[in-house]
Amino acid sequence: MDAVPIVYVVDDEEDARESVRALVASMSMKCQGYASAEEFLEAFDPSLPGCLVADMRMVGMSGLQLQEELARRGHALPVILVSGFIEVPHAVDAMKAGARTVLKKPCRGQDIWDAIQDALKQDADNRRSKARRDEVEGRFNHLTPPEREVLELIVSGKSNKATAQELAVSVRTVEDRRRSIMRKLEADSFAQLVKLAVEEQQMAESP
Repeated sequence: MDAVPIVYVVDDEEDARESVRALVASMSMKCQGYASAEEFLEAFDPSLPGCLVADMRMVGMSGLQLQEELARRGHALPVILVSGFIEVPHAVDAMKAGARTVLKKPCRGQDIWDAIQDALKQDADNRRSKARRDEVEGRFNHLTPPEREVLELIVSGKSNKATAQELAVSVRTVEDRRRSIMRKLEADSFAQLVKLAVEEQQMAESP
């Protein structure tokens, strides 16, 4: 069973924190509140789905710094930043750093609801993409260097005979490696093999 998404609320003002928590609870969603970014980071489990609602201005680590720290650690948790005083340069910096949105406190119920739904959708998309990346990379990691050489040449359009000549091996060896490649990549056809090779290449080129 898939884990239930968690809405994390980080705000050093208890009233503001509890206000957002109450709003999230009214949406029948799971919520956890923290009085500081440091407290949140100590408890955060990146394997669980969710999103973060954090105050931009807090004692100690700010919401923007928390967002940057999550990115530094390689966590793609979607972040919603809130603040009673929004300065345009800071809001722009936050959005450039990856914040889904920046809201002014006190937040309107519909605004925070829309922002949370958007952030949770982004988190689900991120997790699906990562799962697919891990699956594809896992298949390709089973290929031996000689099999990768054969795959590269075959996908480029070379015949088994031309591949054998270029690699200075027999056609039988190429055929054996090709069968092994198809099995390891779980490809049922040449078209699917090419599609997987293109997908793996795109993943390697993307951050």
